Amino acid sequence: MKTIILFGASSAIAKAYVKHLQNQTIEFNIVCVSSSNHVPQDSNNITFYNTDYSTDSLFGLTQHLKDEQANIHQVIMFNGKLHNSEHMPEKKLEDINADYFNLLLNANTLTPLLCLQSVLPLINHKTHCTITALSARVGSINDNKMGGWYTYRASKSALNMLFKTAAVELARRAKNTKLVLFHPGTTDTDLSKPFQKNVPEGKLFTPEFVAHQLFDLTNNNPDLELNGEPAYLDWQGSTIPW
Repeated sequence: MKTIILFGASSAIAKAYVKHLQNQTIEFNIVCVSSSNHVPQDSNNITFYNTDYSTDSLFGLTQHLKDEQANIHQVIMFNGKLHNSEHMPEKKLEDINADYFNLLLNANTLTPLLCLQSVLPLINHKTHCTITALSARVGSINDNKMGGWYTYRASKSALNMLFKTAAVELARRAKNTKLVLFHPGTTDTDLSKPFQKNVPEGKLFTPEFVAHQLFDLTNNNPDLELNGEPAYLDWQGSTIPW
């Protein structure tokens, strides 16, 4: 049976994705990886793995999946952060804060990279899979017309660069694996709550809608070329400029 690994599985979109997977005609082994214990386990084909996302902890997950001889079909990193009780996205240079910067770089950039690192021993040239991280349109350097949000933009741009670099390596080590950077649009989750009042009508998406789009765009999508580069897509499947 094909295995799907979901990092950041306690997020609203991840939970919706699990439900979407369970409605498919094809059954998958679903591995839910999270630092939280609030992940539903209502099916025999769901395994929960608790982690602090340290290298040692993720190594344990790797070993478990190697022992299980998991047939990796899809990996998705839902990990991400935008704000907390102390900090919001910056409006001007004076708002930049070192603690906030390091927090977002760890959550949005380093953590997905460590997740990718943990998956590497599980794939090879025979593996046909997609590995997706949730990025954002504001991570595009070319598409930056509004300014602001220095740290969040930087963390997503860095994530994009790391995936673009990893795609070069994977072309040599696992040529049938495709990396994807996915912009879900503004989704009705805690991450977007403080900013929803400015969202145009019809552009605030449910986690269920985003999960459906994400599945369609990353699961056996013939438009995902194995060209040694990651796809940088929005929720409609349109390519975002780097």
